[in-house]
Amino acid sequence: MNDGFIALPPHGSIARGLELEYQWVGPPAPAPGAPTMVFLHEGLGCIELWRSFPADLCARLQWRGLVYSRFAYGASTPRPHAEPFPSDYLERETLDVLPRVLRALGIERPWLLGHSDGGSMALLAAANDPGSEHYAGIIAIAPHYCVEEVCIAGIERARATYEQGGLRRKLAKYHRDVDSAFYGWCDAWLNPRRRGWSIAGQLQNITCPVLAIQGVQDEYATLEQIEAIQRHAPHSELLAIDGSGHLPFLAFEERVIEAIARFCQQT
Repeated sequence: MNDGFIALPPHGSIARGLELEYQWVGPPAPAPGAPTMVFLHEGLGCIELWRSFPADLCARLQWRGLVYSRFAYGASTPRPHAEPFPSDYLERETLDVLPRVLRALGIERPWLLGHSDGGSMALLAAANDPGSEHYAGIIAIAPHYCVEEVCIAGIERARATYEQGGLRRKLAKYHRDVDSAFYGWCDAWLNPRRRGWSIAGQLQNITCPVLAIQGVQDEYATLEQIEAIQRHAPHSELLAIDGSGHLPFLAFEERVIEAIARFCQQT
């Protein structure tokens, strides 16, 4: 399958045309009838920053996978510097962009695997699909359902490292416009108007299978972020990984892949 760019015209709450880079991963001949796993990256992520995890997971499952860089990230359309992300930018990407990406590439009823901001997107997608007609299941890694003080503190530390340390130079290797990517994420989360953001009221609408994974030592969240998912959607399964921070799929890749494989194969 070819990789490249998806061209999306303005639509709904997204007022500009977008070009989003994408990549197919997985075995050349997936298992017959196997679904597709769609990967939704974190707030400073992109295709490359997943490393080998999507390909390794899809090889284990014998599924095909789609990885794409969201608006403002990787080689995708940058965010204009004068246009900050609105407080509901995750909702807009989930409801106005994600379905069009799937239609453009002919993907029907995939599993969604999201990390951090991408995990919140996966939860939002499932919450707005109560009959599970469009999404078969959700893997949410270090998702956010609300804004915690530890998250704000973590983002403030990241901003200081970006402006005074080496984070900008590191991220510049991966993003077409690194300031667009960083400040779009940072400013949206640190905006005082976002402090009350929460999708708790929507979690009860989720009916598809959900596995929520989080590092116990996550520097951006407490375990409340995944425990709340199970409170509102009791059929959800949780995996807390001691010794891991915000990137358990990199720090404990084999363990995370095996947990996801078992979960997907038993549902």
